[in-house]
Amino acid sequence: MKQFVKVSLLALCLVVMASMACATGMQIERGKSAIVIASFGTTVPSGVKSISNILNQVKKAYPKTEVRLTFTSNIIRSVWKKRQADPQKWLEQGVPKEILYVENIIATVGDLVEDGYTNIVVQPTHIFFMEESTDLLQYVDALGSIQTLKKKWKPIDKIVMGRPALGEPGDLHPYHEDVTEAVKTLAPDVALAKKEGRTLVYMGHGNEHWSTGIYDSLQREMKKQYPDVKTIVGVVEGTPTVEDVARQLKHDGADKIMLKAFMIVAGDHATNDMAGDDDDSWKSILTKDGFNVETVLHGLGENDAFAGIFVKHIADRAREAGITLK
Repeated sequence: MKQFVKVSLLALCLVVMASMACATGMQIERGKSAIVIASFGTTVPSGVKSISNILNQVKKAYPKTEVRLTFTSNIIRSVWKKRQADPQKWLEQGVPKEILYVENIIATVGDLVEDGYTNIVVQPTHIFFMEESTDLLQYVDALGSIQTLKKKWKPIDKIVMGRPALGEPGDLHPYHEDVTEAVKTLAPDVALAKKEGRTLVYMGHGNEHWSTGIYDSLQREMKKQYPDVKTIVGVVEGTPTVEDVARQLKHDGADKIMLKAFMIVAGDHATNDMAGDDDDSWKSILTKDGFNVETVLHGLGENDAFAGIFVKHIADRAREAGITLK
């Protein structure tokens, strides 16, 4: 209900903005296209490079199209908002202004509309279509449904959402194909694990309310494409748990592990839940179980080929919606 109220208020605001433009005779150039990169976000400065790399890949692919950023996590945005009180501290750490001053999807789209961008592709950098993507789509659909009495003052002509990295349910783009393409980009991880004689263990986020079967598909595809290196995938929330991973490792007779987060950024989950020194981190649990654990703190977004997945998904959705990107 709260989300419905927020979106309804947004719709009202955008209609009012359009009406004000009409009443005051404002001449805003309409019909321009834009891309919004919608990341879950991170509060860890070292993890920012994954998001920046995705942004740079998209800007490189569409140099004449406006590209902006939004974070879908309310908690993460609130942290950055507090940090704006001492901007120099964060800017000196290499945090870009577009991240320090990141806004929610409502404000981001509102700013675009004010600047005359009425055809918008929102591209989530989420792993799969689960809770975050579902909520984001509600905003996108609500924004696209806004109508005005005079069509020329309709604030948005088209706004659509691309699919996450590993795809989404449905027949238009079978997610199995997206999983196959994503796994192709993971060759560097496999090569490093093979070089060091380690089993590759990915820690995904998962979700306690939704099926995490997509990670099983990922694991099976890894086995298919890289049969020489054993890969096991577990999740922070839901199943398979770290205990499930440990049991599988023991069953396989593994002793050396390369542990890496299957997440866009190497943020809080990677630095603490995965590689932290606390007793409940994956590194600590697996080490206590007798495994030799090496952690890799690099987000998937740092991988140019993986970042390129989002470029392709933007192109697909723009083409299907009839939105021209340059």
